[in-house]
Amino acid sequence: MLNLYIYSFFMILMFIIFFFYSIFLNLLNFSFMLEWMLFNLNSINVEFFILIDWVACLFISVVMMISSMIMLYSSIYMGNEIYLNRFIILLNFFILSMILMIISPNLISILFGWDGLGLISYCLVIFYQNYLSFNSGMVTILCNRIGDIGLLMTIGMMSFLGSWSMYFLNKDFLLILMMILLASITKSAQLPFSSWLPMAMAAPTPISALVHSSTLVTAGVYLMIRFSKFFESNLIISKILFYSSIFTMFMAGLMANFEIDLKKIIALSTLSQLGLMMMILSLGFSMLSFFHLLIHAIFKSLLFMCAGIMIHLMDNNQDIRFSGNLNKYIPFTMMSFYISNLSLMGFPFLSGFYSKDLIMELIYLMDINMFLLVMILLSLMFTISYSLRLFYFIFFSSMKNKSFNYYEENMLMNLSMLILMMLSLFSGSLMMWLFFFNDYFLFMNIFIKLITMIMMILGVMIGYSMVMKNFMNLYVLSYFFSSMWFLNYMYVWNYKFFLIFSLKFYMLDKSWIEFVGKNLLLNVIKKMMIYLNLYKIFMFIFLIFFLLIMFYF
Repeated sequence: MLNLYIYSFFMILMFIIFFFYSIFLNLLNFSFMLEWMLFNLNSINVEFFILIDWVACLFISVVMMISSMIMLYSSIYMGNEIYLNRFIILLNFFILSMILMIISPNLISILFGWDGLGLISYCLVIFYQNYLSFNSGMVTILCNRIGDIGLLMTIGMMSFLGSWSMYFLNKDFLLILMMILLASITKSAQLPFSSWLPMAMAAPTPISALVHSSTLVTAGVYLMIRFSKFFESNLIISKILFYSSIFTMFMAGLMANFEIDLKKIIALSTLSQLGLMMMILSLGFSMLSFFHLLIHAIFKSLLFMCAGIMIHLMDNNQDIRFSGNLNKYIPFTMMSFYISNLSLMGFPFLSGFYSKDLIMELIYLMDINMFLLVMILLSLMFTISYSLRLFYFIFFSSMKNKSFNYYEENMLMNLSMLILMMLSLFSGSLMMWLFFFNDYFLFMNIFIKLITMIMMILGVMIGYSMVMKNFMNLYVLSYFFSSMWFLNYMYVWNYKFFLIFSLKFYMLDKSWIEFVGKNLLLNVIKKMMIYLNLYKIFMFIFLIFFLLIMFYF
């Protein structure tokens, strides 16, 4: 327990140092690049880079601050956990991997932090070691490995260029940029790789507060922000990212209106906000995306902390239909939840308003297809509606839970939430004036400016109709919209051939091949030939693709 307090104090100290250092670097417009050569291979230098600028220092300060509050929170929340030491070690390695990824501008050095995030996130998701955790952890790591393969293929292809530094890359090199895009959208759970993010809720709540606010899911967005100058001139990549992010926002917002699991609703709101960051990033406003990333990290970690206390109060029940009138029992937690959720909605002059309102105003000024603009506005309305629906079930409905665990609020947990609550109130204006004020100055018609407020009012009406008219009781709608639109079944359908094929090889490899009977071996060879005949078209496509790559290089 003492270790958690020591780590928390150390991280608060690091937060103060890095925050003031980021202000210093921003004012001077100054940055440092450190370089170490690991070894030399065939005239290619395998180098380890560290980039220290105001973006990296500011992001590290936010990660440190949230991590320190989560350490304080965990000292009470996980106080009776048998494997507390394992939890602390994994948490520290996770934070270290994220910091390593933040300060890395080079693909080789990024890979250390990137793979560390993927591996330790798997260990954290399966922390409770039950069937649901193992299943969720496997989906999480397999989806993330697709992005890791994209990063590894990028490193392999850039070996042809003589350097692994992206800053020596030709901006028109489409294939490498496509692989980096694949890595980013898998780590940040954009469509069609979205199903792992709600399933990762099997992790303990402090882990969810860290993973789904400022570390794992934001790694893909941060990678795109770092390399944004390569994607701005490439219309194909920008369009792919733009469409994927809008449909991710729409899907997550619509699903959250039908979801009944408290932690999954907050996870889907994370998915919706990640779609918003990717959308504005694809339009070329990388610093605005970074602004919303920082603000979102603060209020989302507070939301998860409040959710953890509510789940304890409800005797480990996460179904929002059984909760109600919780403000009588945990008033400070409910106040924190209320403020952080209003910040998520973009309520005027809370922290989320400064980034979300600026994003929507820039969207109105862009030349965007009307259908996509309607999708963006509907996603904005869904954010309001599922937040108000959550308010209704937690604050205003009557409690229906048969078992109730009386919980007295702890002062240390309240302290950690109080600091995050104050930042949810003031961090938007603080960062706007310190870092982002000179970047964006917009002037527009008052009627265009009021579109966002009108959409918010319509979102209130949708939220009211969702609760009062009981749309969520329609089983067909509820089943479809709360099942990630059957993305998991799509994965099974795609992987079916590979699973069957690998099973045949596994059965062959399990026995000694030299002692296998002649007839059995012939049957296996025949079946393999059948598979090859069925799928030779894919082999032909692969060969053509490989030859094109060779000629391209």
